[in-house]
Amino acid sequence: MFGRFMPMEGKFFELFNAHAEQVVAGGRELATLMSRLGDTLQTADEHAKVIDTIETRADHITHETVMLLHRTFITPFDRDSIHHLISNMDDILDMIQDVAESLVLYDIRSITPEARQLADICQSCCERVKSVVELLHNMEHAQTILKACREIDRLESDADRVMRSAISRLFREEPDMRQVIKLKSLYELLETVTDRCNDVANIIEGIVLENS
Repeated sequence: MFGRFMPMEGKFFELFNAHAEQVVAGGRELATLMSRLGDTLQTADEHAKVIDTIETRADHITHETVMLLHRTFITPFDRDSIHHLISNMDDILDMIQDVAESLVLYDIRSITPEARQLADICQSCCERVKSVVELLHNMEHAQTILKACREIDRLESDADRVMRSAISRLFREEPDMRQVIKLKSLYELLETVTDRCNDVANIIEGIVLENS
């Protein structure tokens, strides 16, 4: 009975797209931070603050999505899938924020080519998450969506290989144990960003398979 007074479907896809834009903004800001690291410590702090702002905007979108979910009678697909999707998208930005904060807290002033490569892979993953989310409103795009999800999985595997190679070289060549600890943690955080992107791809893949 009460269902007739509740909105049907709502603006979920608008919210997904808005959040995906923040994911891309965060990924790009992270890549820029990594490319400029070493200019000044203030530069790192400035980029970290921008990422904080992006993450806060994304949190608001996540909250709005969850509230809409509670107010909506008929949703475009499974309610749990909607909650998992927006929550896992938010996890991507949480990890990007962790990377930026770690750079400042650890006072890392120089960066390795592998760290920059990982940041670039993170950016690519974030951009592909956005491209997949933008297609989710229409299951006629199912095959294109699934192909893009596989591409995110491939990028995550690339990041894992880069991380393992970087850590191996770090232990072989870096004499300063403090630097070893800092950079190992940084590599792992960067790789985890791609893990979170792949989590989103897996959720979307499941949604597509259930609804197409």
